[in-house]
Amino acid sequence: MPATTDLCDANEAKLADGTLRVLAPNFHRYGKHTMFAGRVKTLKVFEDNSLVRTAVETAGHGQVLVVDGAASLRCALLGGNLGKLAEKNDWAGVVLNAPIRDADEIDACAIGVRALGTCPVKSKKTGAGSFDVPLAFGGVTVKPGDWCYADRDGVLFSDVELA
Repeated sequence: MPATTDLCDANEAKLADGTLRVLAPNFHRYGKHTMFAGRVKTLKVFEDNSLVRTAVETAGHGQVLVVDGAASLRCALLGGNLGKLAEKNDWAGVVLNAPIRDADEIDACAIGVRALGTCPVKSKKTGAGSFDVPLAFGGVTVKPGDWCYADRDGVLFSDVELA
């Protein structure tokens, strides 16, 4: 995977027209993979990780699960058990507009995770939320089927796959 800096340099026109977007730099890195990329699957929830579990229990096929948790810091949307499921089911990574918990367990998983930090409180389990919807957080819009590229320098979302 090319570095995000190289992707930005090679795609200045896409940055200018908004088809390549840079996530705000306030997301922390977790998981063994500091670099990951893949097609985006979106999920919108609020303080409920039931559908996060539903997603990571399915085959990820190298996709990146992007979850808008409305930036609530009151509970975590991904923990160690779900991190292990994401790894087992071939998800490249998870980007959360919310915190995680079990950071050491997630750091042991062969996936990449970006989140707003950590919170020891578990989420509700009501099953509320929506898959495959456009999301807007961290200064970007993300649509189902977009492409995500992440490394130590940042997280990019693109309307098209970048070479």
